Amino acid sequence: MFAEAVNAIDSGDLGALQALLSAHPQLLRQRLENGRDDYFARPYLLWFVAENPIRTGTLPANIVELTRVLLDAGAEGRDYALGLIVSGQVPRECGVQLSLIDVLVDAGAGPDCLDSALAHSENAAAERLLERGARETLVASVCLGRPYDLAASTADERQTALAGAALHGRAGAIRDLIAAGVDIDAFNPPGWHSHSTALHSAVVSRSAEAVQALIDAGADRTIKDTLFDGTPDDWAAYLSPT
Repeated sequence: MFAEAVNAIDSGDLGALQALLSAHPQLLRQRLENGRDDYFARPYLLWFVAENPIRTGTLPANIVELTRVLLDAGAEGRDYALGLIVSGQVPRECGVQLSLIDVLVDAGAGPDCLDSALAHSENAAAERLLERGARETLVASVCLGRPYDLAASTADERQTALAGAALHGRAGAIRDLIAAGVDIDAFNPPGWHSHSTALHSAVVSRSAEAVQALIDAGADRTIKDTLFDGTPDDWAAYLSPT
């Protein structure tokens, strides 16, 4: 039955989904034993509206209505579903990310999942979360180019902000954070591509100024990430092959 409900979501078959939920309300609380040990392990049915991880590469035109039906029926896993939506590229590419955020928040999902959006460069989603009541953090301010106050921050907050500044190519913020004493060679914090360093992240941003700001401060170019075993130079060669 769970697979049938997922198929109804994928195909945009509202009638089939409603019929399944009416006949089998346990689907709203059931978790799929999918054998995964990553961020999509044992998903709730609601999580499939995010198309994150990518399975089909698209979402039906009526995905917002389908999501509302699931929520109105009492679907569980709302906060996490919101995190999947704000960090996923398919909802954005299909033009429904912001509407899905609104539907989830209206249904009680907590908007404080800014890091999920920002760590995947989903800035429009992050802006909408702020509009819907998310608390603005130092890393959010840095990533979005807003004013920030380093004096009021903790060391951990500044370290996270470095990861965000590097990923978003915010060279000025990188220099400010370095002056404030961050560890430029530390691996990024959990949730911020912790297999890599700020210099790796700056390479991903494709901002030469951000990369140079770290190199000028003495960032170690020989550190290898723990997932692909590559240095920042290796990452640069992969992302910009000649």
